[in-house]
Amino acid sequence: MKYLPFIIINLLCFAAIAQDHPVHHMQKDSTTQKPMDANHMKMMPNMQHDTIKHMMSSQFSRDLPMNRDGSGTSWVPDETPMYMYMVHGKNWMHMFHGSVFMRYNKQDLFNRGSRGGSQFDAPNWFMYMAQRKVGKNGLFAINTMFSFDPFTVGPGGYPLLYQTGESYKGAKLVDKQHPHDLFAELSLAYTQRVAKNTEVYLSVGMPGEPALGPPVFMHRLSAMNNPDAPLTHHYADATHITFGTATLGFRYKNVKLEGSVFTGREPDEHRYNFDKPRFDSYSVRLSVNPSKEWAYRFLTDG
Repeated sequence: MKYLPFIIINLLCFAAIAQDHPVHHMQKDSTTQKPMDANHMKMMPNMQHDTIKHMMSSQFSRDLPMNRDGSGTSWVPDETPMYMYMVHGKNWMHMFHGSVFMRYNKQDLFNRGSRGGSQFDAPNWFMYMAQRKVGKNGLFAINTMFSFDPFTVGPGGYPLLYQTGESYKGAKLVDKQHPHDLFAELSLAYTQRVAKNTEVYLSVGMPGEPALGPPVFMHRLSAMNNPDAPLTHHYADATHITFGTATLGFRYKNVKLEGSVFTGREPDEHRYNFDKPRFDSYSVRLSVNPSKEWAYRFLTDG
């Protein structure tokens, strides 16, 4: 029994809550469907309007597949699978997905070092998205993301060797991953098609994610079943929870240019509240998807 905790290290009890669940078809005699893959979604622009009018496209385009949406307004390859519960309403489309990992986490398994901790915890995140078409060329979208990490992980975060970023009780967190805020995203977006294969959009969030860096790790396929934040989290995508952000974007075919103004700091250690928006930083990002397997981005900020 002495080593029983070690046997169940990082035991995944429930992951990807929506993974492999059906996507409900829009027909009255609904049948069980497999999760939508990129090939299915890629066909959408060529389908008849009466067939696709109730389908869910990208949150920022009426012509692109939903599989291209990463976190915030970022793009991932069209081949990226998306697992979800989808609910079709008369005018609105709703989507739900998320992950919960229940585990015992011990960073120094054999107690050979002086760093690292241990605890039982349950990192998690949940997302709700909705959209509706506006006229012949408009699209309105709602994006939300929540995490109960402050309750299931604790305000001081979980042990993770070599991780740094954010603070707790006035001290910088070292060898720990901070818990994500209860409100990780609350954003609205409106897109207008202005010509064939051409759209402009505006997205605002409190909190939200500016056009800066790659999609946050839980939106990348490589981290789909990873209960830990990667060590690069605070160097690559630390701004994915930003209290105050506005992004204006322009898309032509598979090229997108967007700029953001946002609050250039990470959230404070109070995980349940809303930080003061400052809009003291900016970023510009160019995204290019040359094929369904690749997504490139080039950016600058200040």
